[in-house]
Amino acid sequence: MTRERLNRHTQWQRMTQEKWDMVVIGGGITGAGVAREAARRGLKTLLVEQRDYAWGTSSRSSKMVHGGLRYIAAGDFRLTWHSLTERERLLVEAPGLVSRMGYWFAHYRRVFPGRFIFGILLMLYDLLAGVRDHRFFPKPEFLKRMPGYRDSGLTGASRYTDALVDDSRLVLRVLDEARADGALTLNYVKAESLLMEQGRVTGVQLQDALAGLKAVVHARVVVNATGAWADRLREKLAGEKKVRPQRGSHLVLAPGRLPVSEAVIFQHADDNRPVFIYPWEGRTVIGTTDLDHRDDLDSEASITAEEMDYMLRGANTQFPLASLKRDDVIATFSGVRPIVASGGAVNPSAERRDHIVWDNQGLVTVTGGKLTTFRLIALDVLKAARHYIPEVDAHDTKAPVFRSIGILRTQHPAADLQRLKGRFGFHVDQFLAEAASGELAALPQSQTLWAELRWAARHEQVEHLDDLLLRRTRLGLLQPEGGAALLPEIKRICQGELEWSEERWSEEVDRYLALWQRHYGVPPELQAAKVA
Repeated sequence: MTRERLNRHTQWQRMTQEKWDMVVIGGGITGAGVAREAARRGLKTLLVEQRDYAWGTSSRSSKMVHGGLRYIAAGDFRLTWHSLTERERLLVEAPGLVSRMGYWFAHYRRVFPGRFIFGILLMLYDLLAGVRDHRFFPKPEFLKRMPGYRDSGLTGASRYTDALVDDSRLVLRVLDEARADGALTLNYVKAESLLMEQGRVTGVQLQDALAGLKAVVHARVVVNATGAWADRLREKLAGEKKVRPQRGSHLVLAPGRLPVSEAVIFQHADDNRPVFIYPWEGRTVIGTTDLDHRDDLDSEASITAEEMDYMLRGANTQFPLASLKRDDVIATFSGVRPIVASGGAVNPSAERRDHIVWDNQGLVTVTGGKLTTFRLIALDVLKAARHYIPEVDAHDTKAPVFRSIGILRTQHPAADLQRLKGRFGFHVDQFLAEAASGELAALPQSQTLWAELRWAARHEQVEHLDDLLLRRTRLGLLQPEGGAALLPEIKRICQGELEWSEERWSEEVDRYLALWQRHYGVPPELQAAKVA
């Protein structure tokens, strides 16, 4: 299957001329999943995103495809079962993108939960997943695998498995599948208002955030998959707000600082909330927090100094010899989760992670839920849409999310090839064919290939430099100063593929570096403290 460079003007023209069955608003994993399942069933599907694909929650999650051990501890067996079933499906369908990884939980004398209770949870966890994948390790064996871990009172550790993913690339792959079945997707297009006829929603007025163009599109049903922003479209029809935005923040450590080969989960000494330390893309990540997010949702979420110190303090408690400091952090990222509020003064960490679907006069809103269960969430949206599109089959056909790739005839190393298959799916053959001489080499201290930057600029609707460095690739999270030292080489690729002038390139660099410093670096108040 070949792929031509996507022309924004041509796409806009098609958007205004087609008669759509479904318009999906929101380009995160939920919207992408809905578009994928709708398009495969033959619905004429349009997806629009007011920023970039995965700009919000879906590029700033904890990168975990998991069942959620704490959900089973809370008695939410249904959510855990669904999540584990989908985890196993994704491990089979998307190797190289979704990877199984070990998770460790250390046990201490007279500290809850002990080995016995935790073992029962893991037995149930494996039973729901249909695997046998947990084991207890005595103290000496655990410390061999996790040197430097806090050993005072340590009796041993339980190990189980979940999975890790590049969340942004998962969204892009699902969108690729939707487009292959005929869906049209456009980023930087904002839904300004809903169209109403005879008391129900019949379409949406859109604005191109780049060119300022406006258009009205009609659809049999409009899906509001905007996550933490869902109340904005729904409130006028429903007369209520139900989304409780919660911020989860993470630290990315410099290479060599606190290297771990698998994930560690522990309860923070301050408040007993779960915190993870895990390897990702050759770096170590610490996260996450659960805090009510009261800042403007239209601004990128940022970590606070308090959150940063909280996670460093937690990591240093578990690895007392590490002596982690703020200078060891090369990047941060914060996402806003769309939690459905249960009412009352419930602790943010205690809120349920279930998704919910509302139908308000032809606006089908979906919010909440987990990255792992995006396929099941999409099917629930289609069930709600049947009221307006009765012929759509919303049953779970068990069809794969991702097309098979087949056998590739290439001399590329097998390990690298698996990674590329995971990132580019059925486009990997074309990716390799288009790779320029020398660009299948990795960037310094990175698994990312130069060819990935060129492919993204050519084929993946890159409109800004941060699209390329924070979401198509993750260099902005993995390189010091957001990859500033790499910009001269990246400039060559961007100017060749995107036809950016010297002036445009300069504007993009200024924009990106300012954004990175404010939202992905060390908090400004801590930078000021360093200078002082």
